[in-house]
Amino acid sequence: MFVGVGASRVRDMFDQAKKAAPCIIFIDEIDAVGRQRGAGVGGGHDEREQTLNQMLVEMDGFEGNEGIIVIAATNRPDVLDPALLRPGRFDRQVVVGLPDVRGREQILKVHMRKVPLAGDVEPSLIARGTPGFSGADLANLVNEAALFAARGNKRNVLWSSSSRRKTRS
Repeated sequence: MFVGVGASRVRDMFDQAKKAAPCIIFIDEIDAVGRQRGAGVGGGHDEREQTLNQMLVEMDGFEGNEGIIVIAATNRPDVLDPALLRPGRFDRQVVVGLPDVRGREQILKVHMRKVPLAGDVEPSLIARGTPGFSGADLANLVNEAALFAARGNKRNVLWSSSSRRKTRS
């Protein structure tokens, strides 16, 4: 990586957004560049901090009537630089919590469509036994169950007590 490339890409992204307005810029895992400054090596001049600084400059440089909405997602809001959360930047937060039992069942059904299931697989029972699981956790659970079945040369994913124990660890 060349120094300054991240900052230049941020400039380019905002320039493209201005040309394409109205539009939405979505930044996934903003914590990768938006961590609190001064916490890393490099005396505050590392690539990540330069990228963050450029993002802050760009967000300060446009008006709300330009037709650009900037949305970001993170699993770690606690590590974000406070400057990102100031008014006019990311000043509104929408917390998306973990799914409830009905949500987990629906998520399981989506991921289970991709794998052949035995008759003993009941998404509602699995959902009740997975409190605290995220959508990614549930996708991984189904994937691990499919891998477990494949390793056992099974055509279908079983949900017997033995496979349940092995896939939940």
